[in-house]
Amino acid sequence: MRYGISILPDQSWHDARPKWERAEEIGFDHAWVFDHLVWGGLPDARWFSSVPTMTALAMVTSTIKIGSFVVSPNFRHPVSFSREVETLLDIAGDRVLLGLGAGGTPDDGLQGAPAMTPRQKVDRFQEFTLLLDRLLTDDHVSADGEYYQARDMRLVGGSVRHRVPFILAGNGPRSIRFAVRHGDAWMTTGQKAETLDEWFDGVKRACDNLDEAMADEGRSPDGFDRYLNLDASPQFSLTSLATFDDMVGRAGELGFTDVIIHWPRDGDPFRGSERVLDALAERGFPPPV
Repeated sequence: MRYGISILPDQSWHDARPKWERAEEIGFDHAWVFDHLVWGGLPDARWFSSVPTMTALAMVTSTIKIGSFVVSPNFRHPVSFSREVETLLDIAGDRVLLGLGAGGTPDDGLQGAPAMTPRQKVDRFQEFTLLLDRLLTDDHVSADGEYYQARDMRLVGGSVRHRVPFILAGNGPRSIRFAVRHGDAWMTTGQKAETLDEWFDGVKRACDNLDEAMADEGRSPDGFDRYLNLDASPQFSLTSLATFDDMVGRAGELGFTDVIIHWPRDGDPFRGSERVLDALAERGFPPPV
């Protein structure tokens, strides 16, 4: 099992930097930055952009991998974003993990675009992902899609796609199948649930769908990582070390290779005490299941 942590970008870099540095010192394998214009969980908070934050994070760390959690097409175009990815790779080296997802509210309406159905959002996300893949692989890319166009976009110097894994987010069968066909890994938040047991039951169903899709596509599970956001559940993972160990153990039993938690905050969401994080740092992570 590998362990990741996310620190919400609702605080200045001056305040966040020591936490990111400490995350590497504790031994987390990856660090994640939310990618939004406004996040629905804190709609009235100030909010900082993900790519500059990831760039700054890369400059003050040396080993921890750096992930987007997750980039969506709500306010991005694959042509311009491909250049940001290329630049981030140049700065961070091969530490970039690119989480990609369909996106949600309120980001989807902030630029005045017409409302889209869930199916249209998935259609747009898939087109975004496939074009981004080409833009990071080939030079002189042109495309005429339903949602995105490109005209002779340059990638001087050769492909960089092999250096950045696409970790495709999704909970439903259609998105899971797409992740298996076109992604390097899969990420899930599970479905909304009232209890932790119900949430893990839903996660298990998603894992079953993933296993079925892998078999249908003839794809080996070897090397295809699975990321679970533990704090999308009704239970905050750092309530106690016992809670953390239990949730990590259950994720491992379902075949997840990676889990992601969040830095404890004084208020919701992710309300918790940094004392639990301190205890985890002192004790170390639990052994693999």
